[in-house]
Amino acid sequence: MNPLQFAPAEDLSRYPRPFERDVELAGGAGADVVFAPAVEEMYPPGFQTSAVVGPLSTVLEGAVRPLHFQGVTTVVAKLLNIVQPHVAVFGQKDGQQVAVIRRMLADLNFPVELDVVPTVREKDGLAMSSRNAYLTAGERSQAPVLHEALLLACRRIGGGERSSSVLIEEMRRTIAGRSSGAIDYLSVADAETLEEQAELRSGRRIMISLAVRFGSTRLIDNVPLTVPP
Repeated sequence: MNPLQFAPAEDLSRYPRPFERDVELAGGAGADVVFAPAVEEMYPPGFQTSAVVGPLSTVLEGAVRPLHFQGVTTVVAKLLNIVQPHVAVFGQKDGQQVAVIRRMLADLNFPVELDVVPTVREKDGLAMSSRNAYLTAGERSQAPVLHEALLLACRRIGGGERSSSVLIEEMRRTIAGRSSGAIDYLSVADAETLEEQAELRSGRRIMISLAVRFGSTRLIDNVPLTVPP
């Protein structure tokens, strides 16, 4: 667990830490070694250096959690320097994190290939996340609407819709009409720069993303796609 990416008011103290289960899953997936340094090893007394990626870190999640990506990029930079892997694997579920890490790798000349794997989902479409355990039974039954709203936007784009405001409004109506979730943001942005796109152009790679709160639990999800002709 990386405390640097959690603000003082966030849920670090109660965030799930199933280390033994994670090790078991890693072994089942073919891992031979697990590198799990203690917080004190990563951030010894006197630590004061950070890796910061500019505008990409200040929008979407960065606007809600201003210190989050500074913590992410700092610990990732340290881990890559320590382990020196050829490939680093990240999940698409944290789509903004992927964009931020990709930018850092390019800007700082890390000799590491970034492998982005698809979001792993439950059978009903909800993106798998440690925070799902916080949902009540009622909230859990409503949460799949997030993926349904994203898929709706994708279908509308496939059908020719090019106005982001129309897509966002349809996603908003879907979520509001079928759940008690409180929307933090809905976004249709360039997948690389994260700049919001008012009108979608054919061939542009975009990321449709959202953040929604169910009670005290905040869920994020996204779908990347290339706008068709």
